[in-house]
Amino acid sequence: MIERFLNQTEFSSYEDFMQHYKLIVPEHFNFGYDVIDAYAEEQPEKDAILWTNDQGEVKHLNYRDYKRLSDKTASYLLTLGIHRGDTVMLILKRRLAWWITMVALHKIGAVAIPATHLLTDKDIIYRCHEANIKAIIAVGEFDILRNVIGARAFCSSLEHCISIGPRVPRGWDNFWKGLFDAPDFVSQKGQNLATDNFLMYFTSGTSGEPKMVMHDYTYPLAHILTAKYWHNVHEGSLHLTLADTGWGKAVWGKFYGQMISGATVFVYDFEGHFEPANLLKMMQDFHVTSFCAPPTVYRFLIREDLSKYDLSSLEYCTTAGEALNPNVFLEWKEKTGIMICESYGQTETTLVLGTYPYVKPEPGSMGVPNPQFKVDVLDSEGNRCKPMEHGQLVIRTDDGKPYGLFKEYYLNPALTQKAYNNNIYYTGDVVYYDEKGYYWFVSRADDVIKSSGYRIGPFEVESALMTHKAVVECAITGVPDEIRGMVVKATIVLAAEYKQKAGPRLVKELQDHVKHETAPYKYPRVIEFVDELPKTISGKIRRVEIREHDCLPKG
Repeated sequence: MIERFLNQTEFSSYEDFMQHYKLIVPEHFNFGYDVIDAYAEEQPEKDAILWTNDQGEVKHLNYRDYKRLSDKTASYLLTLGIHRGDTVMLILKRRLAWWITMVALHKIGAVAIPATHLLTDKDIIYRCHEANIKAIIAVGEFDILRNVIGARAFCSSLEHCISIGPRVPRGWDNFWKGLFDAPDFVSQKGQNLATDNFLMYFTSGTSGEPKMVMHDYTYPLAHILTAKYWHNVHEGSLHLTLADTGWGKAVWGKFYGQMISGATVFVYDFEGHFEPANLLKMMQDFHVTSFCAPPTVYRFLIREDLSKYDLSSLEYCTTAGEALNPNVFLEWKEKTGIMICESYGQTETTLVLGTYPYVKPEPGSMGVPNPQFKVDVLDSEGNRCKPMEHGQLVIRTDDGKPYGLFKEYYLNPALTQKAYNNNIYYTGDVVYYDEKGYYWFVSRADDVIKSSGYRIGPFEVESALMTHKAVVECAITGVPDEIRGMVVKATIVLAAEYKQKAGPRLVKELQDHVKHETAPYKYPRVIEFVDELPKTISGKIRRVEIREHDCLPKG
C-alpha cells in the first residue's frame, strides 16, 4: 500500500532520507476509498484494528468488514441529510464506532471534528456556534449525554444527536439501528479534491477561545512519515499509541499513517486513568511491537517491576507532547533495551521534528528536521538564530504549502494571517538547535501549558475561575511537576469578603468549581492567593514574572 504514495520507501541514511523522500498525492485522494477500500479489495482478511478492554472483550476489525461498516455508516448519515462540507462532532472515546464513522465521513465529504468526552455543555455550545455543527455522534453514557442534552437547546445548527449506546435518549437517533436500516451506499469516489476541507480540531491558545484548525484530504498521507519513519512501523506491526480519540494524537498514532504503512492498530479501551500494570499486561498478552505515549506514561511505567512482564515483542518506542526527562530515557532503556525516540509537532502540523531510524536519539531532544517541512529558528527581528540561541521555530513555505501543514484557522482569516504570513508559519514555540542539528524545546511563546500530554490554554481556566464570586483577578501558569511535566497553577486575588477564608477549604472549592465550569483535566492543582498580580504599564498580567518567581529557590 505505502509504495503507491512514496517515490521510494527505504533510505540508506538521514541524508538520503532528506534528499529523496517524496509523497505522491493523487488529485482526488480520499483515505476512505484509496486506503480502506483498497485494502478491502486486495487484503480483505487483514486486520485493520485489534480492540480490547479491561473486561476481556476482544474484537478484530478486518478491512472487508471495515469497508462494509463504513459504507453502511456513510449511507445512514446521508439519509439524515449530512452531506459534503457539513461538520460532525464525534465524542466516541476509544470505541470502534469512532474509526468506522471517521471513514464514513471521509467518504461522503463531511468534515469530522473529533472531541473529548471531557467537554462540558458550555464547551459544546461554543463549538456548535463556531463550527456550525450539524450532528453530534456520541457514546450513550450519562455524563456525555447530560452535557450534549444541556447544550442542544442553545445550538441552532444541531439537527441530529446520535447515540452509539448503551443509552439512546428520547429524541436521539440510534446509530446501530440506523446502520442496519440504511440502504446500500452509492460511492462518491472522485468527488472530493485533495485540497477540500477534511478534518478539524479545536486547539487551545493563551488568549481567546480555542482555535479551529482545518486540514485537507492530504493530511493522512502526511502522516506516513509519522508512522513509518518515527514510529518505525512496518507490515505486520501491532502499534499502540495511548491516546483518547478526542485528541489530535489519535490520528497521529491510531489511524492514518499506521494503516497506510501496513500496521494493525491496537486499541486498549479503558475508562478513567490508565493503570500501569494493566497497560503492561496488555502489551505483553497481545504482543505489541510498537508503542507511543506521553513522557508522563513512561514515568509511571518505570515505577513498575518491568521484569514481571514479557515485553520481548516490543521493537520500538516513541514519545511526544512534552520534553522527556533524560533519566526516564535511560531507565527505560536499561529495563527494556529500547531507546525512546522523541518528536515535535502540533495540531496545525504533522511530524515536524523527530528521531528517525537513521539518527541516534539524544535524550531530551525533539530530534531533527524531516524532508516534509523546511524549518528554521528566528529571533524577534526575523533573523536566523545561530546554534544554541533561543528563537521561535518556524516553517518556511517559499516553495508552497507543505503536506501536513493546516489550511487555516477556520473562519478566522485574521488569526490565520497572524500565524502564517510572508511564506512563514510561526509555531509559537521557543526552541534552539545545537551544533549537531538536534532541536531542543524551551517554552511556549504563548504560554500554553502542556500537562500529561494535554494542551491547556490559560484563558480557558482563568475564565472558569472568574465565574466564582471569590475571585477578583487570576493568572494561570504552569509549574514543573515530576510526574506530569507541568501542572496548572492559579495565582488568585480574592474578593475582600473571602480573604479571611483563604485556605485548603477554599482551594478545594475553587478546584471543584473549575472542574464544573470546564473540562476537569484543566483544573489548577496548585493555587496561591496574593494581594495583587504583576502587570505591565498597560495593565496586562505578566505571567512570565509569576513563572520566574516560581522557579526561584525556596527558603
